[in-house]
Amino acid sequence: MKQTKDKKPLIILTAGGTGGHVFPAESLAEELSLRGFDLALVTDARGKNNYHGKLNEIPNYSVLSGPLVGKSKFTKIKSLIKTCFGILQAGLLLLRKKPICVVGFGGYASFPCCMAAILLGVDLVVHEQNSVMSRTNRFLSKYASLIAQSFRNAKYTPLHVKSVVTGMPIRKAISSLNGNAYPKLKDTKFNLLIIGGSQGAKIFGEVIPQAIQLLPEDIRHNLNITQQCKAEDIAATQETYANSGCQANIASFFSNMPELYTQSHLIISRAGASSVFEIAAAGIPSILVPLPTAADDHQTANAKYITDFNGGLAVSQKDFTPENLAKILEDLISHPERLQQMSLSIKRSAITDAATRLAEAIEKEIISQR
Repeated sequence: MKQTKDKKPLIILTAGGTGGHVFPAESLAEELSLRGFDLALVTDARGKNNYHGKLNEIPNYSVLSGPLVGKSKFTKIKSLIKTCFGILQAGLLLLRKKPICVVGFGGYASFPCCMAAILLGVDLVVHEQNSVMSRTNRFLSKYASLIAQSFRNAKYTPLHVKSVVTGMPIRKAISSLNGNAYPKLKDTKFNLLIIGGSQGAKIFGEVIPQAIQLLPEDIRHNLNITQQCKAEDIAATQETYANSGCQANIASFFSNMPELYTQSHLIISRAGASSVFEIAAAGIPSILVPLPTAADDHQTANAKYITDFNGGLAVSQKDFTPENLAKILEDLISHPERLQQMSLSIKRSAITDAATRLAEAIEKEIISQR
């Protein structure tokens, strides 16, 4: 579908659901906007006009869609019907707007627009965030013009489609932290940051406070803990930290993540793709606890990006006990030189220009070929 000469090429981004899909879409939108492209976002009713940054500044279109994985038979049938209507809605939008390509970031809300692009012969770029390709992307990527991978050799990537490794586009406010020095430990408290991903992590609120209680008194009194948990778990988590001797700041959301990353000496986190790439870019030594229920156990594979470069440790959830965690924390906190080396190792391995790489791949492999 050719663009008229008096118009900038339009690229449609489609994403939905968690930050793992939205953050890379937002980063790419910023980069493509700087390059002069016209942009639009296709999502579902949950996401339309609810995003921030560049995605909130470009036209938003909503199409019907629904979840399938792990749902009841009735919900699956309902979702299939909605998705079929969503494909029709997206198809009419593509015929009207005539984009030069569609870039899909995963999540069931992105499926209708990606599928419409395939049916109408519009170039489709699929970005896979994780080291194991999602089931949705496994299907869509077979018909894509280009696959962009966050992790090299993502499992289930079709061999007949051109693939490029771009990394995971992350927020510029965080990628810019890569040049910062590891925070000094002398004459300051040890800052431990705990984040649970988009769904929170109830087990963190149960295990970590108990582990802190097992630490030697001098370490506990020198700890400053910042922990994310679900709103309904805040009171219980705060109570478990009572009388521990450490300072604890508990909240369901932190709006100053770049600042927290800059100040942190160690982070405990799930191993979602966004978290892994942000942690690497910021150069924070980490203890990663992969979500055991993640599809195809992709978080365990994601964590290898950190551990293979000696930037952190991975602990399975079954081994994430107060006793084991206390031993790990005491060892790391007692050896600051090891933490500094972990920080240097992962910083050097971080991909901080993923949005630029992805934009360049789209221009080279899709637009220049037209």
